[in-house]
Amino acid sequence: MSGEVLRDEFSTRLVAVAEAAEKMLDRLLSPHLLPGEKDRPPRLLEAVRYGALGGGKRLRPFLLVETARMLGVEGDGVLRAACALEMIHCYSLVHDDLPAMDNDDLRRGRPTVHKAFDEACAILAGDALLTYAFDVIADAPTHPDPAVRADLTLMLARAAGLGGMVGGQALDLEAESRKTPHSREFVMLMQSMKTGALLLNAVEAGARIGGANPAQTAALSHYGALLGAAFQVADDILDAEGDTAALGKRAGKDADRNKATLVAVLGLDGARQRRDALAREAIDALSGFGDRATILAEAARFTALRKS
Repeated sequence: MSGEVLRDEFSTRLVAVAEAAEKMLDRLLSPHLLPGEKDRPPRLLEAVRYGALGGGKRLRPFLLVETARMLGVEGDGVLRAACALEMIHCYSLVHDDLPAMDNDDLRRGRPTVHKAFDEACAILAGDALLTYAFDVIADAPTHPDPAVRADLTLMLARAAGLGGMVGGQALDLEAESRKTPHSREFVMLMQSMKTGALLLNAVEAGARIGGANPAQTAALSHYGALLGAAFQVADDILDAEGDTAALGKRAGKDADRNKATLVAVLGLDGARQRRDALAREAIDALSGFGDRATILAEAARFTALRKS
């Protein structure tokens, strides 16, 4: 398969998964009450939907869906697991944008949730997305085997929580007030938690749903960790040299806030080299899957070369 044909197939699959995820999220985040729910307050639901719908590449759902698909498993249950992960990601963006955190007023080309509504509503919208994610992933329609659902729930909690994304966010905020230069080791640790943990979870959850054997799981975990690292370095580079209109969020904020980035540690050229090396290593990690892994391999290239 030529490079151009593969890129076209990847783009088609990326759009298809994004559209399917949007429809599933729209269905999950409807006014329809689930057993045990008393009400879904309209304004809060509107804020939740505003924060979760209508934007983004849906890369995390894509990685989960495509990993499971490579292993021969597809369907609404896989998509539900992918949307649970995306809810965690969306909640993190809503809270990350708050004045007490990164204080951003633009996300995906439109006002952030606390600007479109208010701070209290944004906090509650994030809380709702976080909680509902575990409702979705633990519910029977996500997978017929309770043991698999329990594993997925535990994996997502570990990736999202104290030792994962939330812990990484704490390290990121702590770094802003440091007076000494950030070490490469600190930046890599922080980024592996703040950004990498959810991207790795996408691949590992897809592997669990797909019934990967231990060797396959190890290879996919290695791929997911490398892809997550490449994604964040690419994000650092885009912030340094991109523009607000293209990114859909404020550019140049990392340097302004003394953010811990590999651009700050390695310089732009060094960061580009690191990004490209990580993408190559991620692709190499898939070698045991042969042609079945072409879409996941292209996802690593896309991650490194994306423009937004």
